[in-house]
Amino acid sequence: MDLILASASPRRRELLGLLGLEFEVVPSGVPELTEGDPAVIVVENAVRKARAVARPGALVLGVDTDVVCDDRLLGKPGDDGDATARLRALSGRTHEVLSGIALVGPAGERSELVRTAVTFRALDDREIEEYVAAGEWRDRAGGYAIQGLGSSLVERVEGDLSNVIGLPIPALSRMIEELQDR
Repeated sequence: MDLILASASPRRRELLGLLGLEFEVVPSGVPELTEGDPAVIVVENAVRKARAVARPGALVLGVDTDVVCDDRLLGKPGDDGDATARLRALSGRTHEVLSGIALVGPAGERSELVRTAVTFRALDDREIEEYVAAGEWRDRAGGYAIQGLGSSLVERVEGDLSNVIGLPIPALSRMIEELQDR
């Protein structure tokens, strides 16, 4: 069965490749929902992405990952100022990284929510300025990349690290097995 990744994310492509799976990349182009209950929104976005590129005989993977702080989705910063504000908001606090993951294929449709708690250490203005100047925050939910320089901002991760990177591998593996067993 053909596997399609409904995302242009280089991190998702890399993580999926580590599983040894062959897949095609077909970005969905679906506008993401941003308002409402964060847990509902990320799952709905993932389902919408997968459905948008569904085709007969293929298994389509849709994923939406975002950072939640103070019960709201932070999204991706638009500029240096946005990135700085996000990092200040996360400094010295625990936040959640939520991923909605959806598989749509011949055996049906399955979706799931994955949560990971990430605690940032207290950051001073110099550390935030240096991180923002490095540019790693670009195109990253919450304004950081835990698999890169952003790891220096983090004190603790409780849950699935691959979820924070952008593709919850254990959940995906379990979902694929469940759909194959149908």
